[in-house]
Amino acid sequence: MPVSKRVSTQELLGALVVIVGIVLLLDTTGVAETGSLLTYVPSLFVLLGLYALVQSGFRNLFGPLVVIVLAGAWQIAALDLVPEADLVSFWPALIILFGASLLLSRLRTKAVEVGDRSVDGIAVFGGRNERVTSSRFTGADLTAIFGGYEFDLRDAEVADRPARISAVAVFGGVDVIVPRGWNVRLDVLPIFGGAEDERPRREEEHEEIDLVVTGFVAFGGISVND
Repeated sequence: MPVSKRVSTQELLGALVVIVGIVLLLDTTGVAETGSLLTYVPSLFVLLGLYALVQSGFRNLFGPLVVIVLAGAWQIAALDLVPEADLVSFWPALIILFGASLLLSRLRTKAVEVGDRSVDGIAVFGGRNERVTSSRFTGADLTAIFGGYEFDLRDAEVADRPARISAVAVFGGVDVIVPRGWNVRLDVLPIFGGAEDERPRREEEHEEIDLVVTGFVAFGGISVND
């Protein structure tokens, strides 16, 4: 089934940054008093995190939840609802969120798919290379923390398009290698990181989406190659 064109998380993040920049520019140049508007800037990033959750079909949990929690705490502090010192004491909640997201992601994958139709993998403080040869590939959950994950789909086939990959790269990288003719859509939330389809463009490309890559990047990268 073709995937309709929607605003990607990256595009939405870019739009929010532009809006914040305009509000700041109006204030610093004296064109308009926008200090009151700046108080509610964190709420925009809470909405961004919620959008990223829904956009990924709740497959990508950690990144959007971190954005929601941090931006929510920022908003609470900006409104002086809770002292900042009290909010800082809850920083271990981020570790809990990360562990819970890994557990939920693994349980979700097992509940939906079996065998080699889907893959659930993690690379921590090292590298991992994985090649998929399934003729009915449906998706994967990939996590790289202080390491690298190479995921090779050149020998795989998708029975029901699009297949979906949720990738998390924290101080690491995830490299998804796909067949040359695949049409891939990237919808990754990058925070101090990057996500890029590094394949050269070709004259002959079909409109149907073969693979959707969602995820979160912090101090790392997610790339698509052939």
